[in-house]
Amino acid sequence: MVLRGFLFISVLSVASPAPAAEDFIKGVYLQSEDLCAQAKKYTLEALIDAGNIVLSARGLQSVEYDCEFLQITKATLSPSWAVTAICQEPGHVFPDVLSVTQLSPKQIDLVSVRPAEDESEASGNSGSFFLCDGVALP
Repeated sequence: MVLRGFLFISVLSVASPAPAAEDFIKGVYLQSEDLCAQAKKYTLEALIDAGNIVLSARGLQSVEYDCEFLQITKATLSPSWAVTAICQEPGHVFPDVLSVTQLSPKQIDLVSVRPAEDESEASGNSGSFFLCDGVALP
């Protein structure tokens, strides 16, 4: 009986959400500080509709494209997280694994394991994002 209780507790701890998500990124991020200024002047929805990518704790979002962050694991030796995601665009759903690194209080870098479609470009899920103070998700 004790062994069964131990196994039951172990399964529950594995199935529970990781506490690392609590200290994950907060706020809304865009790919430049200029885009943040535009989001304040106009709306975040207008920037999304124009094809810009928005990063938040939920994932990446753009017009006809999104990546939902499913599992977030905090690194112990760096200000980084490993993130698994399910991404979708019209007619195509695919998994991705990303590193999310806090470079400064206002800048985050994403690196995707997915190869770029065109070798001259970075992966669609990789790049730098900047915190947009005063901007909220729609």
